[in-house]
Amino acid sequence: MRRYGKHTDEDDIRSRPNRRGNRPRTHIRPKHEDAAGGMVLTVDRGRLTCLVDGRTVVAMKARELGRKAAVVGDRVALVGDLSGKKDTLARVVRIEGRDSVLRRTADDDDPYERVVVANADQLAIVTALADPEPRPRLIDRCLVAAYDGGLSPLLVMTKSDLAPPDQLLDLYGALDIPYVVTSRAELETGDAADRVREHLDGRMTAFVGHSGVGKTTLVNALVPEERRRVTGHVNAVTGRGRHTTTSALALPLAGANGWVVDTPGVRSFGLAHIDPSRVIHAFPELEPGTEGCPRACSHDEPDCALDGWVAEGHADPARLYSLRRLLATRERTEGD
Repeated sequence: MRRYGKHTDEDDIRSRPNRRGNRPRTHIRPKHEDAAGGMVLTVDRGRLTCLVDGRTVVAMKARELGRKAAVVGDRVALVGDLSGKKDTLARVVRIEGRDSVLRRTADDDDPYERVVVANADQLAIVTALADPEPRPRLIDRCLVAAYDGGLSPLLVMTKSDLAPPDQLLDLYGALDIPYVVTSRAELETGDAADRVREHLDGRMTAFVGHSGVGKTTLVNALVPEERRRVTGHVNAVTGRGRHTTTSALALPLAGANGWVVDTPGVRSFGLAHIDPSRVIHAFPELEPGTEGCPRACSHDEPDCALDGWVAEGHADPARLYSLRRLLATRERTEGD
């Protein structure tokens, strides 16, 4: 083996020829300090549609990002052609830190979590009061995902002309969740959109719901007319809606400052990724009472300190019941 001393000449160094004629690979990555900031509006088959300085720019993810994926709501840095003209393509070179993340798994046995939306600060859970019937377990699961991801929940009930909201409101009254009740007639007149819009101003709100509950119809009433999406119908035999929204899409809020994210209809909301210990953070009046709990307490066992905390009058018993009901959704299989 040839050894080199301290004073080698360049002619003494053996170099491997580069048959492709391009520059040798290096581990030093460019910093892209001149990259422009943008927000991901939607992702479709590897192409990211981003908003950059008021322009819609189509981009692809840079190879240097590896397997790190960008999702709707992500703040990203882009380089390349940022004109937004037809057939141009920019490159996403950096994904900034996220303030919140809404995640789900396909079911409770699926170990792979899917990020639905990033940086949203509110989750609007849309449920019909009839046609199709409400699914409280699905609502509970969405609430757990919202609390775990750092999003504030908003309950939106549609089709109140077909059934009253009283039973559902009684079920979630102790959670102090803001809510809006709408009817089909109010959607046509715009009254429903006006009342929902009051809760969305200045925020990024992700909309989730079972297929056929009127989620996309409501979103269409909230966004500019030229940005509206195609809607479907509910099957009269099965009571199920047809998936018309196949990918998440961020849309500007009309008549106010904010964004709405329409997501595909869900028939299940897996929580395999959720750490139940984080759900307690959504109950600030109960959280101090956990200091006396045994290690790894599930908050639903004989030695749980929360029973004594509530008995001493520090919190409403209904709030403890609601906490335990939400924690129990982590152990149940979605199907109702």
